[in-house]
Amino acid sequence: MKTSLGLVLAICLAGLQFVAIIVVVSSSYLTSERVLLDHARNLLSDVGTNTIAHSQGFLDPARGAAELAARLARNRVVASENTRLLEQLLFQQLQIAPQFAGVFYGDQDGNFVYVMRTDGPGPFRSKIISHDGGVRETELTWRNENFGIVERRPDPQDTYDPRARPWYIKAQAERGTIWTDPYIFFSAQTPGITIAAPVIEPNGEVQGVIGVDIEISAISDFLANLQIGENGTALIMNGNGDVIAHPDSEMLKAANADGTFRFAGIEEFGDPIARAAFGHLSELEFVSVAAETYAELSYDGADYVSTLMPIISAELPWTIAVYAPKSDFIGAILESRRQDVWVAAAIALVTGVVGLFLANYINKPVQAFAVRAALISQGEIDPSAPTPKTYKELERANEALNAEILQRKNSELEYGQTFELSSRGMVQVDPENGRFLRVNEEFADMFGYSVDEIMQMKATDFGVGDEGLRFPLAPGDGSYTNAAEFQARRTRKDGQDIWIKVNAILIRDSAGNLLHAVATIDDITKTVTAESQIRKLNRDLSHIARGELLGQIAAGLAHELNQPLTAITQDADAALHTISEREEPDDELVQILKDLDQQAHRAADIIKALRGFARKGEEWKSPLDLGDLIEQSLSLVRPEATENGVRIKVAPFDALPEVYGIRVQIAQVIVNLLRNAVEAIANSESETKKIMVSAEVAGNFVEVCVADSGPGVDPSLNLFTQFETTKSDGMGLGLSICKSIVEQGGGRIWLDTTYEAGARFCFTIPTTDHGVSRKT
Repeated sequence: MKTSLGLVLAICLAGLQFVAIIVVVSSSYLTSERVLLDHARNLLSDVGTNTIAHSQGFLDPARGAAELAARLARNRVVASENTRLLEQLLFQQLQIAPQFAGVFYGDQDGNFVYVMRTDGPGPFRSKIISHDGGVRETELTWRNENFGIVERRPDPQDTYDPRARPWYIKAQAERGTIWTDPYIFFSAQTPGITIAAPVIEPNGEVQGVIGVDIEISAISDFLANLQIGENGTALIMNGNGDVIAHPDSEMLKAANADGTFRFAGIEEFGDPIARAAFGHLSELEFVSVAAETYAELSYDGADYVSTLMPIISAELPWTIAVYAPKSDFIGAILESRRQDVWVAAAIALVTGVVGLFLANYINKPVQAFAVRAALISQGEIDPSAPTPKTYKELERANEALNAEILQRKNSELEYGQTFELSSRGMVQVDPENGRFLRVNEEFADMFGYSVDEIMQMKATDFGVGDEGLRFPLAPGDGSYTNAAEFQARRTRKDGQDIWIKVNAILIRDSAGNLLHAVATIDDITKTVTAESQIRKLNRDLSHIARGELLGQIAAGLAHELNQPLTAITQDADAALHTISEREEPDDELVQILKDLDQQAHRAADIIKALRGFARKGEEWKSPLDLGDLIEQSLSLVRPEATENGVRIKVAPFDALPEVYGIRVQIAQVIVNLLRNAVEAIANSESETKKIMVSAEVAGNFVEVCVADSGPGVDPSLNLFTQFETTKSDGMGLGLSICKSIVEQGGGRIWLDTTYEAGARFCFTIPTTDHGVSRKT
C-alpha cells in the first residue's frame, strides 16, 4: 500500500508547528509600550512645530519683497510709469531669493510688468503690457544674469489683463498685503502661491498691485528630508482641504477636465495612509483644529500614530499633519524579547534540521516528477515512458499531466499549421493597444509588407485617415463584445487601397480574462469592384433601355408616317398643277394647297430628326472584356432565374479577345436574351429548366449564344421585326432593339433554327482590331 503524500506532509508540518507555537507562546510576555508611544507623540509634535517655522521663514522674504516694492512705487522712488526702471527693480527682487518664481506689477490702466524665471532662451523673461496712446502692446524680453537682453519679440496674441486676476481684485478690495490660495503654476506645472500688496496713492486710490509668485515645492523637499522615525511622513493641508506639500511632490497634482492641474484634496490624495488618517477633514467647511490633536489608527493591518497642528496664521491657513507607524517607536521593546528570539531560534534550528531530512525524504519523488514533467514538456522523453516510483497522488497527476501535454501539443500543432498555411490572412492582436502578436504570410502579402515589418506596427497603421483595423472593443466604458465582422477600405504599403472583410473574435482564459483577439482577413477588392460595376451596369441598362425603347418607337413611327406624308405632298403638288391650268384659279385655294405642301415637308423634316434619335454615334464605342461583361450580366438576371427555378450555366471557353462596341448596349442584348429565356422556361411545363451561355471566336468576331430548355420558337415568325411578339403582354420591341444594337455595332443576330432542345439565339460582336479598323 502506497503512502499518501498529503498525510505525510500534514503530520510533519502539524507536529512542527505545534511544538514551535507552544515554546514561543509560553516564553513570550506582554510589555508595556505606552512610554515609547508618548515619545512618538512628542516627536510628531516637534516635527509639526519645525515645519511651521520653516514654512514661515520660507515665505517671509516674499512678504518683505512685495511690501518693499510697493513702498518704493508709492513713494516714487521707482516710478511705476517708467516700465524699464520698474522692470529692473523687479528683476533685482527676483534675484534676492531662489524660491521666487516671478515678480510683477499691474496698474489700474491694465499695464503690466512681469519678470519670471524661465528655461530659455535666457534664464529670465520679462513680459510688459502697455497701452500707450490707447494701443495695446505686449513685449517679451529674455535676459541674462546681468540684465542683458538675449532675445526680444512682440506677442500680438496676448490677451492677459491683470485687473481681472484674483490677486489684483483681492489686494485692491482689502487694501493690504494678501496671500492667495496655493495653486499649480500654469507654465512650470509646479506648486506655488502668490503674495500681493497694493500701491496706494496719497489720495487713497489704488494705483496698482505688486506681487510675488513663490514656488513652494522646496517645502515638499524639506518634508522629504525630515527624519520621522523610520517611515514617518509629514504633509501640509490648505484651509480648503488641498494637500500643498508632501515628501512625494508628484502626488500633489490632480488633472482637471480641461487638461490643467490643481492640488489634490486630502479625500482623493494618493497617499492611502494620509487619506485614512486625515481624510475626514474634507467634510469640514474649513480644515483646521483648535489645538494640537493626537490620534491612533490602523490601516492595512498596521498601526499608526498621527498629529494635527493648528493653522500657521490667518493669512496662511495651513495645517501641518504628521503620521508614523507605531513599529518605528517600539524598537526598544525588542531588547526585552531577545530571550524569546534566542529560544525561538534554537527551536527553529532543531526543527529546521529535522524538517530538512523530512523534506528531502518527501521531496525526492516530487522532484523526480517535476524533472520528468519538464522533460516531457521539452519533448526530450515520451509521455508514455515508465514513471519512477512515487506517491499514488503524483501517479494520478502524472497521468493527467501527460494527457494534457499531448492534447496541448496536438492543439498547438493544429492551430499553428492552420494559422500559417491558411489561404486567408490571419492575425493575433492585443485589442487594448493594437499591437500584433502573430501574423501569417497571407496577411503580410495582402498589405505588401514583410512579417517582420508588420510585427513592429499596430492595427491602427492599416487604415484610411484615422481608421485602422478595428476589433471588438467598445470605447468609453472599456467593455468588450466577443465578436465583430465588418468590411472596410484599407491602404497597402504601396499606397493602393484595397477592400477587406474582417472576422474577429476575442479569446479569453477559463477565468474570463481577455488574452487577445484573433481575426481572419479576406481581400474582397475584386468582389467589391465587381459589385460596383454590376450596380453601375444595372443603372446604365435601366437608362439605356428607356432610351432604346423610345428610339425604336420613334424609328417605327417615322417609317410608318413617312409614306402618307409623301402621298400628301404629291397630291398637294398635283392639285396646285391642276388649278394653275384654269383660266381663273382660286387664289385662296392655291394658298391653302401651298400651306398644305409646306406643312407636309415640315412633318417630313421632323421624321428625319426622329430617325436620328434612334442612332448612337461611334464615339460611344470602346474596347471591352466580353467575359467580365457576361458575368456581370448574369449577376443581374440570376435572382429572377432563381425565383423561377431556372439554372444558368456558362460553357467553359478560352480567353476571349477584346471586343469593340458600346458596353451597356451589348449588356442589354445579353440581359434581354437571358430574360426572354427565363420567361420562356417559366411559362412552359418543361421538367429541365436550364440556360446555357457560350462564347467563341469566329474569325474577326466573337459569337455569343444563349440556349434555353423552353418550348422553342416557331421559325416562321419574324421575331426581329418591330411590334412582332409571342407574348400576350409584350410590345414586340425587345428583339427588335437587340437587332438594332447588334447591327449598329457591326455584327448580326439570329435564331438558330437547328437547335431542337428549346430556343437558341446567337449574335456576333467584332473584335477590337476589326471594329477599330472599320471605324477608321
